[in-house]
Amino acid sequence: MSDPKTRRELASATAVAAIRRRYLLMATSCAGIDVAFSLVFYALNGVWSSAPRSIGTGLLVFLGVNYFLSSRLFAPIERYLAGNARFEETQRRITQLPILTARNVAILAAVLIVFRLVTGNLNTDLPPVTLPDLVTLCIILPVFYFTYTYFVVSDYLGGLLGFIYRHHGRNLELFFGTYTSKLTVALVVISLAPLAAIVVDLFSYEGDRLRLEIVNDVVVALMGIAVSAFFIGRSLLRPIRIISLAMGKVAGGNLTVRAPVTSNDEIGALTGQFNKMVEGLREREQIRETFGRYVDESVASTILRRQGDGALAGETGDATILFTDIAGFTTIAEYLAPHELVTALNEYLETVLEPIRAHGGVVNTFIGDGLFASFNMPLSCDGHAVAAVRAAIDIQRAVGSRTFGDPGIAFATRIGISTGNVIGGSVGAGQRLTFTLLGDTVNLAARLEELNKEHGTRILVSQSTREACGDAFVYAALGNVAVRGRSDKVTVFSIDPHGQDRKS
Repeated sequence: MSDPKTRRELASATAVAAIRRRYLLMATSCAGIDVAFSLVFYALNGVWSSAPRSIGTGLLVFLGVNYFLSSRLFAPIERYLAGNARFEETQRRITQLPILTARNVAILAAVLIVFRLVTGNLNTDLPPVTLPDLVTLCIILPVFYFTYTYFVVSDYLGGLLGFIYRHHGRNLELFFGTYTSKLTVALVVISLAPLAAIVVDLFSYEGDRLRLEIVNDVVVALMGIAVSAFFIGRSLLRPIRIISLAMGKVAGGNLTVRAPVTSNDEIGALTGQFNKMVEGLREREQIRETFGRYVDESVASTILRRQGDGALAGETGDATILFTDIAGFTTIAEYLAPHELVTALNEYLETVLEPIRAHGGVVNTFIGDGLFASFNMPLSCDGHAVAAVRAAIDIQRAVGSRTFGDPGIAFATRIGISTGNVIGGSVGAGQRLTFTLLGDTVNLAARLEELNKEHGTRILVSQSTREACGDAFVYAALGNVAVRGRSDKVTVFSIDPHGQDRKS
């Protein structure tokens, strides 16, 4: 039994051989069309003496010579599929495969038709062909074979490119075809070529011979149109269906989609641009998610929405600032193992975050065992002072009713709140920026959090916050107190987190 690597190599070799066989089958399928056309001609004319030689010559040209030429065309692609060539060296041949194959078939068809017409005119058993009809056949049939082969191989190209995408992760980046020219050629060959043949017959023959020629042209045209339309539709519409399905997935929120490029025209180029667009969206979403881990997700979204360079210009506005801190955290940290401390602290911060977000606040940054949150900056928050106080009350109730981590640590939280004018914006140096709020209101909220130690309280608010909240809560005035960093005393109020607020 061979090892797994050998089995994979054999499976790959088998897949490559199957891909090559399918191409050669598509490239030489014109031989079947030629046989069908020949049988129609000989059946309608009732002359079979020249049939073996004519059909045999067609098989020799379309199967033998064309097989050889097609094998040479596919050789560089086969080397790439086998891992013996680079994609950059091969994709030009890949994208030109339909037109090169169709060109060879058209040349072979022209040579074959001239040979048949010359030998046919020398054969007295076959009806003579007029010069206009001869010229028309020498033009229309090679054009038809070219068109048929081009779209058959284009249809095959879609499968080949899908195989390359699935097994090698590469998409076509060179596009030589144009959708307009493909559609134009298809419509001309399907509609005008049969009509031209019939018009030439009308001016070239009379009587029974005219009826015979028209019947022959109509039958051959119907056969050719049916087969060609099938492959034309597949090769033109399949790439559109692929990108349409991919767009539907992206619209549904799936940003992992990457559509295979399955055509060598504008639709293929569009698919490539679609993949780049989705990649950009995916990167933007990853940035937003990653950014949201370090700053509040709503701040990250606002920054990305307002300015593409990831910065918010300085702005001033009225806001309420909230600071939290854990009482006695230094002592707690001394007897806990690092992993126990981090686990407990993360659970605590998650508990604190929830009320802030629920009331419309934004966490600007974490400061050791505490955090700094804002209401109404940078995101608007109606009644921001009331929202901040209610968030503080909910924090105290949530934190006081549980323990955190293992073995289970109780954290007592101190909160300071102040309302007033603040300055907000992105600050930093070089490529390292952070969104922050500055001003006296921010400093006062931080000092009020510290004052909880002296007064044995859990929530302290400034007079500006008290006035902004009105009678929404029950307050206890602590009088005018000195605050570090300020020359004037400030009026401070405490709020009982276990009391009832006066919700309307």
